[in-house]
Amino acid sequence: MTIINDQTYIKKTLDGDTNAFAFLIDRYKDMIFSLAFKMVKNREEAEEISQDTFIKAYKNLSKFKGESKFSTWIYKIGYRSCLDSLKKQKEKYNTDTIDEITINKIKGTTDILETIERKERALIIEKCLDKLPQDERSILWFFYFEELSLKEIVEITSLSQANVKVKLHRARKHLLSIVQKNVEPELINHYGRK
Repeated sequence: MTIINDQTYIKKTLDGDTNAFAFLIDRYKDMIFSLAFKMVKNREEAEEISQDTFIKAYKNLSKFKGESKFSTWIYKIGYRSCLDSLKKQKEKYNTDTIDEITINKIKGTTDILETIERKERALIIEKCLDKLPQDERSILWFFYFEELSLKEIVEITSLSQANVKVKLHRARKHLLSIVQKNVEPELINHYGRK
């Protein structure tokens, strides 16, 4: 039903009803802002990116052919706008090296995470996610938090499916390494264990 409604408002907008586009903005503004804020970590910049995304979408609406969902198409525009912004800022993200991870370490980290209360775990994971390079953080965000399919991520990022799978795998390993380095010391300090 959403796709049908999107198509209806897209057609109205293309037919000259500029107010119809306001419906699409209202429907997707939170999604685009969340993406932008997650990637650039600055509220004002995320708001500018969101506005820029909708301006670009409006100007290029005639290029939307309906081969994918409108949400995927506009997500791609937002993602590209974020990448452009990050290039301009030239921010450097913490790129901790990936340690060799053994099955025991993975199991140990999993057991530790299961003992943390849900809210604490979410905060810790969020902090650890923020330490990932932007491309890895984006892939994990799309897959786990936005629950996008690999096909949708491929379309948004313009990467091959194989490349997305590799990046997703590397991002998981990298995140696990960061979690290990940050969670265990925090738990030891919090609970007084060794």
